[in-house]
Amino acid sequence: MVHPSDQVTPQVVALFAAINRRYTRESERAAGAHELTALQAKALLAVQQPVPMRRVAELLHAEPSNVTAIVDRLESRGLVERHADPGDRRVKLVAATAAGREVGTDLRARMPFAAAPLAALSPALRAHLRELLQLVLGDDPS
Repeated sequence: MVHPSDQVTPQVVALFAAINRRYTRESERAAGAHELTALQAKALLAVQQPVPMRRVAELLHAEPSNVTAIVDRLESRGLVERHADPGDRRVKLVAATAAGREVGTDLRARMPFAAAPLAALSPALRAHLRELLQLVLGDDPS
């Protein structure tokens, strides 16, 4: 419960919301420029180098079955391709095509805040912020 005289907590919560809105707005604009959803753009950025499908799901915080549909859409646009992992043929690797790497470069250029939201902070301040946020989350990092 926030004490009535605590004016800092509501300001911090409002700043979290503003950061989230800015990140989301920038990501959606950049993705829209390529007729992608923000999630498709995030997936494309995650596969600039070949990665297993399960890793893409982890990076997107999504179920593997949902990632399959996202990758299908990107593949139909010629932005990614799937290959069997030479070390384990059961594993499917996803990688951006040349066209996908070009789109990825453009996405990053259109998303300076989303790409580096903590750029204004020194490494020491980033580490301190991480520690503070871990304290706020406590034992539930989800």
